[in-house]
This record gives sequence, C-alpha cells and structure tokens, in this order.
Amino acid sequence: MSSAPWPPPPAHAFRFWSEKALKRRWNDCHPDWTVLEDRLDFVAGGIESLRWRTLDGVEQTFTATYLDIVPAARIIYAFEMSSAGARVSASLATVELRSAGAGTRMLYTEQMAYLSGSAAMRERIAGTGLGFDRLVDVLLASAQPVH
Repeated sequence: MSSAPWPPPPAHAFRFWSEKALKRRWNDCHPDWTVLEDRLDFVAGGIESLRWRTLDGVEQTFTATYLDIVPAARIIYAFEMSSAGARVSASLATVELRSAGAGTRMLYTEQMAYLSGSAAMRERIAGTGLGFDRLVDVLLASAQPVH
C-alpha cells in the first residue's frame, strides 16, 4: 500500500510510529475496550505489546518485535494478533517513509498469514486501512499551524 503524499517531512511522520503517545493517537482503534497492557520499546529488538479486554470480556492481543529501524526512513517488524488466547494472524511488515517534495509518502508492505476464517481476515485488512486513515488525519492535523 502506498499513501498519497503527506505534508509533514519523513522525520515528523516517523515520530507517529516511534513515540508512544503519538502512535496511540492513530493506532488506538477501540476506545471502548479496557487496556490491560500497553508497552512500546521502539528499538531494533524491542517489543510492542498491547492487550485489551473487549466489552464482551474477550482478551485481544497485539505483540510485535522490531527487527530493523532506520530513523525517518524504514521500520521492519514481525507481529502476531490473538483473540481469546488463540493466534489469529502472524505478519512481517515493512514501513518505508520516502521524501515526496516537502512531505512524505509511506509505503506499507505486509506479508500476513491469517489463521482464522476469511470474513475475519477481511475485517482485519479493513481495520489496517482504517488505522492508516486515522494516521493521515493526525498527520494532517499536526501539520496545521496553531493560531
């Protein structure tokens, strides 16, 4: 997936992946879920671990290991997602942030093994797209001058 160019330069866009508070502004997709764990160690070899409880009482997890990080340019990470203790997907993802004039173009590549039904896989893929829509919104808002 390649994005349309964003106004902020790559170094600014990178912060929305590397800084926990900024990442959560676009990556928190279920504000009604109870957060049980929220950890981000954004270094090569570091772990990101999120664990939630849904309104129905089901635990959901996201666990990632950062494999390679080039500030303002590239992030490679492997991650898994689970629901009710069962792994539902495992992925290898690459995020590339490229200069596009004065702004940034993001290229996101994910190799996903989905271990559940095809309907749930479509929801997972759609959820990734919605997350990136939120990323665009917060990046655009961060590029606006403050009056």
